[in-house]
This record gives sequence, structure tokens and C-alpha cells, in this order.
Amino acid sequence: MLISLVVPCYNEEEILERFHERVTDEMTGLGHEFQLVFVDDGSADRTLVILQELAAADPRVRYVSFSRNFGKEAAMLAGLQHAEGDAVVIMDADLQHPPELVGRMLQEHAQGYDQVIARRTRKGDRVTRTLSARAYYWLINRMVDVELVDGVGDFRLLSRRTVDAVLELTEYNRFSKGLFAWVGFRTTTFSYENAVREQGSSAWTFGKLLNYGLDGLLSFNNKPLRAALYLGMLLLSVAFAYAAWIVGVALVRGVDTPGYVTLIVVVTALAGVQMVMVGVVGEYVGRIYYEVKRRPHFLVKATNTEASHRTREPQEFVRR
Repeated sequence: MLISLVVPCYNEEEILERFHERVTDEMTGLGHEFQLVFVDDGSADRTLVILQELAAADPRVRYVSFSRNFGKEAAMLAGLQHAEGDAVVIMDADLQHPPELVGRMLQEHAQGYDQVIARRTRKGDRVTRTLSARAYYWLINRMVDVELVDGVGDFRLLSRRTVDAVLELTEYNRFSKGLFAWVGFRTTTFSYENAVREQGSSAWTFGKLLNYGLDGLLSFNNKPLRAALYLGMLLLSVAFAYAAWIVGVALVRGVDTPGYVTLIVVVTALAGVQMVMVGVVGEYVGRIYYEVKRRPHFLVKATNTEASHRTREPQEFVRR
């Protein structure tokens, strides 16, 4: 059985050689035939040079380098398209996904599971981050059409048929956590403790995490649009009730001088609600805009392999 390891990379020059050593030692010990599929997501450092050196020294190394930074979602898609294995493991290059867990994933896969997911605990995380993550997953699982689990990320094993199913989902706005959950198949999860990043620092800023969370919220449902409709109906009902109350008071007590503060508060609140509604609609319209243009998810500038999947996208500016 051939095992493919898909490894998205972005400015990972400090850790790539160490990662290659750790993973090859682990996979060799497991006794399976394997390949490493590195995807350079437009790195600005020597990541591509190191990948080319690793590929020259190790025939099991494949690499794909983008023409610019297209994001991790595009990198994972490219890796899956170029992975030839009967089972595919997605993992990060920073060694926060311990290579030692691949053996356990293969054991679970041998039991018939199509997806084997490593779920990290939040031990060692800041309290604020833990609470915000729990609140986010509590909210999103009440809105999206699939179940997302706190601590479950991209570190997982996928069977060949699961990979093929994911590659059939060709939408431009990709949220892989949701896509993996959507395709289903037999799935199991096990927990592991956080591993410390061995080199460099995370590229995930608060702003990027916020945008990623919004992508997850909007990618798998239209409930925010329905919520905007319900909120509008609620505000309309409140407005009618308030108008009836004003008329009743005027009939009983006579006309009073309108309250300036009340008027300003009401107008400001309604304007804010309207802007939120317009923003929600705009998010969906923007996603439709990107979908109908049907641009490729990425462009490749250098590679030593060909995409193996029959539905792979046209790729331009490829240099061997």
C-alpha cells in the first residue's frame, strides 16, 4: 500500500530538512511504501530551493510550487491532486503534527475507517483562546449543515475514495474542515496533546483566524440570510408595537415633545442592523461572484510531478 503525505509549506526553510528526516525515519520504520508531496504556497524564503534539493536526493519527494501565495486551502487541494497513494495523510511542516501519530492512523485505517482524524487538545493554550474557540464551535454547529468538532483540523488520514470524493467538490471558496465532514464515509477520531512548533512562528494572526471562522460560517449554509430576514421581521414588529404605543399615549395624554435621545438611538440601531444585513448579503454575493468566474484555485510555477486525479485543473506557467 502506497501512503502519500501531503505537506503544505509557507516560509518553512528552517524546518523542512528536520521534518523530512523525522517523517522518513518514521515511515521507514512502519514498513510502508510512501511518498512526500510538498506544496510550496508562494514562499518568500528558500523553501522551494530546499524542496528541490530534497527531491534530488530522495526520489520519494514530490513538490509543487505556486506562482504566489494562494492560501492553505489551495495548497491542500494541490497536494491531494498530486497524491498517488492508496491513503493520504495531510500534515503541517512545522512538526506540530507529530509524525509518530501516522502509525496509529494507519492502524485505524486498516480497521476499515476512511477518515482517521487526530484531534488536538487545548492543553497549554491561553484561556481566552480556548473559550473563544469553544464559543465559536458552539455557534457554528447550530448554523452549519455539517458537524465541526473543536480541535479537529487538517491533520488526518483519508482513504483513496475519500480523496476522490473531496476532489469532486470543485467550488472556489473552499473550507476543507467542512468539506471533509460533508463527504462523510466511516470516520474515527483520537486525541493528542499539543506539540510545540520547533522553528519559526505561526502565520495565523487574529485577523486570519477571524476570516477563516467567517468562511466556515458562510460556506455550508444560508442561515445567516434567514437570520437577517427574521431579524428584519422582529424589528418591523417592534416598530409597529412602538408606533401603536405612541398613538395610544397621544390619545390618552395628548401630544408630548418627541425625545431626541430616543430618536437618535433608534435611528442608529436600525442603521447598524441594516448595514449588518447588507454585509451578510454582500458576503454571499461575493462568493457567487468568485464561483461564476471559475478561475483556477492556483497556478504552478515549478513542479517535479503531475496531478494524478482525472479532474485536475488546467495549470499554467509550469516550469520543470
